[in-house]
Amino acid sequence: MLKEFQEFAVKGNVVDLAVGVIIGAAFGNIVTSLVGDVFMPVIGAVTGGLDFSNYFIPLSSTVTADNLADAKKQGAVLAYGSFITIAINFLIIAAVLFLVVRVLNSLRRQAEEKTAEVAAGPTKEEELLTEIRDLLARDVARK
Repeated sequence: MLKEFQEFAVKGNVVDLAVGVIIGAAFGNIVTSLVGDVFMPVIGAVTGGLDFSNYFIPLSSTVTADNLADAKKQGAVLAYGSFITIAINFLIIAAVLFLVVRVLNSLRRQAEEKTAEVAAGPTKEEELLTEIRDLLARDVARK
């Protein structure tokens, strides 16, 4: 059973998946920073200081704080501003991944087309037409 597990663990697909997860986590951190440190301040500046991260609804009468961190310490809050920020993160990640996959698919299609052009011999129709041409040429040469 250990041997089977080793074979499974060292297969290319498992290693590729592990690398993808690690790169995905790092990419997630980059996008989180991009949204939090670049996009949200710009959105805040354009909208007159709008900061989604501190938008919350107190769910307890003991919550009197003006910022989310202090409000969480005081009691239950519905932090919908954090959700908005995370949703923006998701949309940016999805858009970037879509573009990356689109470019990779385009490159793969181009490589497949080149391989198909090189590897593809004549089709059956072309072979039949060639045979017919050769037979007709022989018949004309005999006459």
